[in-house]
Amino acid sequence: MRFLFEPGFFSSAPVRTALVIGALAAVISAVVGVATVVRGQSFAGHALTDVATAGGSGAFFTGISPLVGFIGAGVFGAGAMDVIGMERLRSRDIATGIVLSVATGFAALFLFLDASKSATTGATQQILFGSIFTVNSSIVPFVIGLSVLTLIVMGLIYRPLLLSSLSGELASARGIKLRRVGLLFMLTLAIAVGVSSIAIGSVLSTALLIGPAATSLRLTTNMRNAISVSIALGVVATWLGVLLAYDSYYWFPSSRGLPVSFFIVALILLAYVVSGVPAIRRFAAQSAPGRRHMQLASRSVVAKRASEAT
Repeated sequence: MRFLFEPGFFSSAPVRTALVIGALAAVISAVVGVATVVRGQSFAGHALTDVATAGGSGAFFTGISPLVGFIGAGVFGAGAMDVIGMERLRSRDIATGIVLSVATGFAALFLFLDASKSATTGATQQILFGSIFTVNSSIVPFVIGLSVLTLIVMGLIYRPLLLSSLSGELASARGIKLRRVGLLFMLTLAIAVGVSSIAIGSVLSTALLIGPAATSLRLTTNMRNAISVSIALGVVATWLGVLLAYDSYYWFPSSRGLPVSFFIVALILLAYVVSGVPAIRRFAAQSAPGRRHMQLASRSVVAKRASEAT
């Protein structure tokens, strides 16, 4: 195992913290991500990454923890999306676009102020692309609390959320408060994006939110199995990303490893691509008889024209 685990991997405190934070981010991102894909709100998840960028950069500028900025801004942005419009798909997209544009502007402003305040580029790197090995272990209890709260809320709204995702009219007819369920879901989405921003950065947090969920929905036929597979994919990708990033410090003479976020996103992308192979094969098998029939028909036409020409 020496070739896989470089010296000091298991005894490193930053590595242990990274594994815990990464696993928590992967779990809540998987649970919330499946619902996000089913509800067709991937755009909202992407918008909240820009909101998280604005919050994290603003928190760094004011000297507070980036996690507070990620979560605080995300919750505010999610609430704003719900207030502006959630009744119809069109108004929901408009609300998401408005919040996205405002958040992008504030993110650019705070990142500029952060760069002007400090001569180093560490703030931009940490906010946009994450720095999980530098996360202080003191925030682990806070992240655990947020994760437990997110899972409890998702457990409470799971059934009405699923029904409203499939048919809003039917859910409303059964007495489900669509606005309340939608708002609670948006708040859990904001928390998931905020926690994953600590692990892989605000820009790439969408990958951990959407990638495992979309992959699991390709491989399964119901929500419960999709959530289980999504959790497994997210945790494995995150832990392998931490391992490969740690080992990469020994790959180059300069002892400068590759970022964790790169490996996590690459592994998630690989899983998504591989999950599509069975569908491609089924499509090819189903379309093969049709292609064979067209080839035979084409050959018969050519043969008929050749005989007429002679």
